[in-house]
Amino acid sequence: MTSRTRPGRPRASVAAAVAVVLGAAGLAALPVTAGAAAADVAVQYRTSASGATADQSEPWLKVRNTGDGAVQLSTVKVRYYFKADGAGTAYRFACSWAVKGCGNITGTFGTLANPTATADRYLEIGFTPGAGSLAPGADTGDMQLRFHRADWQVLRQSDDYSFGPAQTTYADWSKVTAQLSGSTVWGTAPEGNGPTDPPTDPPTGGQSLFDDFTYTTSSDPRIAAHGWSVRANAGGPGVPGATWAPENVTFAASAGNTVMNLRTSTAGTAASTKHTEVLTQATKFKNGTYAARVKFSDAPVSGPDGDHLVQTFFTINDLKAPMADDYAEYDFEYLPNGGWGEPSNILYTTSWETYNPDPWQAVNQHTESRQSYTGWHDLVLTIDNSAITYYVDGQLFGTHDAAYLPERPMSINFNQWLIDLAGQTSTTPRSYDQQVDYVLHVKDQVLTPAQVTAKINAYRAAGTAFEDTVPAN
Repeated sequence: MTSRTRPGRPRASVAAAVAVVLGAAGLAALPVTAGAAAADVAVQYRTSASGATADQSEPWLKVRNTGDGAVQLSTVKVRYYFKADGAGTAYRFACSWAVKGCGNITGTFGTLANPTATADRYLEIGFTPGAGSLAPGADTGDMQLRFHRADWQVLRQSDDYSFGPAQTTYADWSKVTAQLSGSTVWGTAPEGNGPTDPPTDPPTGGQSLFDDFTYTTSSDPRIAAHGWSVRANAGGPGVPGATWAPENVTFAASAGNTVMNLRTSTAGTAASTKHTEVLTQATKFKNGTYAARVKFSDAPVSGPDGDHLVQTFFTINDLKAPMADDYAEYDFEYLPNGGWGEPSNILYTTSWETYNPDPWQAVNQHTESRQSYTGWHDLVLTIDNSAITYYVDGQLFGTHDAAYLPERPMSINFNQWLIDLAGQTSTTPRSYDQQVDYVLHVKDQVLTPAQVTAKINAYRAAGTAFEDTVPAN
């Protein structure tokens, strides 16, 4: 990551940032005896990629309820342990198919506190509330899971603790562990990583904003009452002359939750282009943790593909003067069709110190990944007094320097807009969707992705759809 002057968009209003889904990092694993008497779940494993090396590792799993009562899958975590190919090697998780639905399965990566010759990382599999429960004796059915190096280089799995090359059919497998409500009840972790796991519960107290977006329409009075604004005013960023359309912000049920949908549409002219944005009315958010589960899209809902689209989750305050040093902005921005000189899909995280709109000059630091991020992702941003840190799906994505820390509080924003109309010149109408499951901010507390997940699950278990205890400035 380096500072750069990126082809950017005018900041006449708020800017952009994106991404979704599931967090766990830096947690050590807990050794127990396989099949312990108190176990309520067991894990079966097989692999469909049995070579010593592979393009991707394919741990297929089933979780089985061995107890006498129902097990809520949202309380279950399964860990698969492996040896990274290098200290700086990053990995990506994917689900090919699952009886419970891939959208209800999460995969995040963590680092062992005590590395061994066969394990220094783990993949943790979790479940959303939409996965439901298991009756006694029932199992999840197939979970056809996989992970690969972020650079798509061949990985070595023959030295991975949990890998079983001979396991081509499902069988109980003690080299993966299962936790039930935070207690390990199945499997044996790599030596030296116990006897107890570090706590995954978030710190107590703290002032928080949480919204599960359980609204009906963009004109639902609770949206404004909860401190949000659905943008209707003109201006940038994006195509000059385009409008911002509140009616294109809708809400729908999905996997047991309500999600917010931002739809951006165009017929190839400025007059036909409609962008969407939802932002907090207050600029009262500064240090702490920001998180959202966001669904990015590579393809339009209808019509021809190719527009230079930006899908975002970000925080921002106003630029009081060109190159003002108290400006702040922190972005997740996904460009499914490229733009700003990029030829295809790219995800940016960018931390801004300041900029000059005319002539364009920018002072920022960024991290980028040139690959598809279509689908749900858990996005986490933390800001303390020393750094800005970005996570995607529980994995560290980028860390930016203290020079880019915020001097003033910010708003929280989601928007979707077109950079220009050069990516697709057709006049056939087309539209694109970006969805948001939830948003969370915890003031002055740096949470791990796992703690974010625990906090979200606690809100939902308590039936809390909205909370805002963050004081006004």
